[in-house]
Amino acid sequence: MMRFDARRLGRQLAALGLAGLFALPVFAQGTPPLHADSGDTAWMLVASMLVLMMTIPGAALFYGGMVRAKNLLSVMMQCFAITALVTVLWVLYGYSLAFSTAGMQAATTNWHSIIGGLDRAMLAGLTPDTRYQTVPESVFVMFQLTFAIITPALIIGAFAERMKFSAMLWFSGLWLTFVYLPMAHMVWSGPGSLLGDMGVLDFAGGTVVHINAGIAGLVACLVIGKRRGWPQTHMPPHNLGYTVIGASLLWLGWFGFNAGSAVAANGSAGMAMLVTQIAAAAAAIGWTAVEWAIHKRASVLGIASGAVAGLVAVTPAAGTCGPGGALLIGLAAGVVCFFTATRLKHRLGYDDTLDVFGVHAIAGIVGALLTGPFAAASLGGYGHVASAWGQLWIQAKGVGFTIAWSAVLSWVILKLVDRAVGLRVDAEQEQMGLDLAEHEERAYNLS
Repeated sequence: MMRFDARRLGRQLAALGLAGLFALPVFAQGTPPLHADSGDTAWMLVASMLVLMMTIPGAALFYGGMVRAKNLLSVMMQCFAITALVTVLWVLYGYSLAFSTAGMQAATTNWHSIIGGLDRAMLAGLTPDTRYQTVPESVFVMFQLTFAIITPALIIGAFAERMKFSAMLWFSGLWLTFVYLPMAHMVWSGPGSLLGDMGVLDFAGGTVVHINAGIAGLVACLVIGKRRGWPQTHMPPHNLGYTVIGASLLWLGWFGFNAGSAVAANGSAGMAMLVTQIAAAAAAIGWTAVEWAIHKRASVLGIASGAVAGLVAVTPAAGTCGPGGALLIGLAAGVVCFFTATRLKHRLGYDDTLDVFGVHAIAGIVGALLTGPFAAASLGGYGHVASAWGQLWIQAKGVGFTIAWSAVLSWVILKLVDRAVGLRVDAEQEQMGLDLAEHEERAYNLS
């Protein structure tokens, strides 16, 4: 008969346990299940494609229709080039700096609370079998890549029609590295992240994407200066049809942006999709109502801009607010952004060409602040916050930090790029249009 050796069995089990421990990948959200969930994976594949569609062709058409005809290709080229540039940088080091959790510890602030390490550079450790929560990690890498693409692409609307293509590439790459990646890490990388541990709620990118990009846009248009002739020379959009198509693609893509941030096909994703629709519609109505009351007409550009303002505003709240909260967030964003986009910039004299600050930064701030109270159960939310007004204060601190972070670093990067290659095309090139001056092509050949 074999004798039962408890001590030997214990040693074998311990060895097997240690081997299993070292065989598992490390994730910010804890140990994943044994198998990826096919439903969650399918949804996240679709969401990733929807968010990529927001940049090409969404933002390219939305912005392209609002510039003058001689600058249409330049805007589209910038969106396309940013998509390619950010993808390469994301593989080299972007994903690692944003989502590496090495050295992070909950409730402990250190260097790793601000920026990730390089242990995941070149996507080290990524295989078809590694997972993030219930989806393949490769899908999560792709989903977050689409966020990293659209954020610097949003900024180009502030300096459209006057920045050199080479300067735009340098600015976008440096801005991604030193502004976007740390912000994404500080908010989304899990326990031990600076703003995450502070309790800031940002479900899908109110601070990381919209305030961050909007403030950078304001700084950029101030540093580079006004378009020649603005505001004395009227510079209307050359093709509002493109803008409406672009806005429609943005609205559709935003379901991937917000509902996809649940990283699952579940109730949270369903509610995020619903409140996204409600906020966009409410903001479109809010903007149009104010415009109608003041100008006695409703404009196509106005209703499209209002919808985008609502989509921006609900982004940080999409995972925690209810339908009623989304309705009020959208209405507030539509009304406020009407005044910032049509009145504030003319009164203060900054040439934010396509209202990146007036829509993205302002709606982002409105939404990030209102995320606090509307996450409370007493106001129809699902955020499990201790106090609606206490969370509002936390949100305000997060907004203030994001504004300062983006403003200071964006200014430094712009000044460095200006010294290295120059930011702006010369007067003759600007008059000719960037399509010909920078790319030697025309958007329209009507001969």
